[in-house]
Amino acid sequence: MNFTVEDVSSVKKTLHIEVPNETVVGELDAAYNQLKKTAKVKGFRPGKAPRSVLERMYKNDISGDVVSKLIQSALMEAIREKEYNIIGQPELVEAPELDPAADFKFTASVELRPELGEINFKEMKLTKTLYKATDEEVEAQLQMLRRNGAKREPIEEARPVADGDYAVLTYEGFKDGESFENTPLVENQQMKVGAAAMSNQFDEQLVGMNAGDEKEFEITYADSYVNSNLAGNTLTFKVKLNQILVEVLPELTDEFAKTMGPFDSMDALKEEIIKNLSENYEKRMEQELNEQVFSTLIERHEFDVPGIMVEYELDAILAEAERAFQMNGMNIEQLGKSREELRDQYRELADKQVRRHLLLAAIVQQEEMELSDEELEAGYADMAAMVGQPVDAIHAFYQANPDKIEVLKLTLLEKKAARLIIESSDVDEVEPTLEDADAAEADEA
Repeated sequence: MNFTVEDVSSVKKTLHIEVPNETVVGELDAAYNQLKKTAKVKGFRPGKAPRSVLERMYKNDISGDVVSKLIQSALMEAIREKEYNIIGQPELVEAPELDPAADFKFTASVELRPELGEINFKEMKLTKTLYKATDEEVEAQLQMLRRNGAKREPIEEARPVADGDYAVLTYEGFKDGESFENTPLVENQQMKVGAAAMSNQFDEQLVGMNAGDEKEFEITYADSYVNSNLAGNTLTFKVKLNQILVEVLPELTDEFAKTMGPFDSMDALKEEIIKNLSENYEKRMEQELNEQVFSTLIERHEFDVPGIMVEYELDAILAEAERAFQMNGMNIEQLGKSREELRDQYRELADKQVRRHLLLAAIVQQEEMELSDEELEAGYADMAAMVGQPVDAIHAFYQANPDKIEVLKLTLLEKKAARLIIESSDVDEVEPTLEDADAAEADEA
């Protein structure tokens, strides 16, 4: 066998392979000899059918099997000879039909795991912003809890509906005079005016209506409208306002605190809020440090990333997004973008994630890092806390899914490597700026 290598990049190679005719003939002979032993051919005893008859009856099947075997065998030999550490499966670029009288030539491409060499991860200059929970943030959390505990009650005075009210509606949407499948008749649905549940234009039509009023209006939804079920349609809505409700917020008393959990006073509730805010800020500070670490690592080490690894990472990102949407009773199609558009949108993120995984894996190997039993147990405990399950349940899950243990161990080793990098860096601790504080509050909201 002869082959040449075309360097597409440091992590992608195109192999031009030529299998000699004698190998082709040998594989064909072996295939037909094996077939002859088992083929049932009318007019011939088992094992006695001539080759010409078998070729006439089974040529396409035999040729296909031999081509697959030749390609697989030749690729394995070439990869072994070049000592390639390939990722994924080789991709067949070109393969002609099998000619029993000629050499068999084909072209395939392979992607390789990049060789990063020694990773320079020490003496980074990092900045750690020391976020702390403020009285204003605690108050904002309390007000959010008030809103969550609000009751909706009918208005006492006679007035039209306004922004912020809850309109109790019976409505139906029509297209070309017929009921539209995505806006069927809905009775006594509560809708917050101004929240644009159906659209801003819909809410604008509600403002000024009184209880008992009926109204008919038309709305044209743009092709780019976020709800793909409505986008690009002109609909006529028939609406009746049955009732107007307002939110009544509970007072911040010890009795209110008791309804929020195991708290006997407002002070205890505030302490829990401060604790949660502080834990979230610790995670934020760790995340910001990690982002600086990975940005610096990527700047220090330039390398090509295999396209197939980026595609795998994109699969994982979109699968996670889909799970998040499903948990909220939605689907990813409601973003109004095709899956290919979403893949293009997240491709840069996926590329960075792959680089991060490769760099951390290289550091783990370079520093000969291992995971102790205690560190693995701590990982189980963290997982249990994150999903709200007892540690025993996490143990049972991994015992039932042993293949996933290696994934967990890899994740824990990556975190351990990230901590080592930070410990080896010069970390400057600073107070948050006004912009930092505003961004942090936005994240908490």
